Amino acid sequence: MSTPDTPLVLVVDDEPAQRALLSYNLEAAGFRVTTAADGEAALLAVAEQAPDVILLDWMLPRLSGLEACRQIKATPDGRRAAIIMVSARSEETDRVRGLDTGADDYIVKPYSVAELLARVRANLRRARPSVAGAVLEVGELRLDAESHRVTRSGKEIHLGPTEFRLLAALMERSGKVWTREALLDRVWGRDIYVDSRTVDVHIGRLRKALSQNGSLGGGDPIRTVRGAGYALG
Repeated sequence: MSTPDTPLVLVVDDEPAQRALLSYNLEAAGFRVTTAADGEAALLAVAEQAPDVILLDWMLPRLSGLEACRQIKATPDGRRAAIIMVSARSEETDRVRGLDTGADDYIVKPYSVAELLARVRANLRRARPSVAGAVLEVGELRLDAESHRVTRSGKEIHLGPTEFRLLAALMERSGKVWTREALLDRVWGRDIYVDSRTVDVHIGRLRKALSQNGSLGGGDPIRTVRGAGYALG
């Protein structure tokens, strides 16, 4: 069963059968999936759903995959996402063109499902290191996603599941200012109604946990940005 923390893959392809096939295999592999049938719909999906990985077909109606890639990478959520360009074009010049446009990876049709899933997982490790079991380190904070442990200056910090996911999001994008709405989407999910002030409550709990026993004098690592949201560092 997927959760809000389950990685989201956006499949962009104008062929319904291909979208259905990719969605089926990605969901079977444990991913959440959303789809778009053209380049313009892809831009809207990125803005509304902030996917972690985007499978972007080169040949698309209304807006080509190349132009969609260029525009997606010009947005904050697009820069964060990993884009895998999918194309029947196999020449080196085409690969270079796709990568130069901003794609993080390039896969040539026809491809095996196993290869595609391997590419998605590899790119996910960059886009969402915490869900890939990576260890995140920001200053004196260390978060081990696989063992679900957090330490600060070597001292273990005990967090609840929600506070852990909040901290993982903040550490993955250290310095990024997260709005309450963006944190709600990432930590609680879009399908669950939670008042935005709930974020403040859990940020308060996270701050308290991080500063327990004085946190070795390290101070509060979470910044409140008035009128905007929260950031780490």
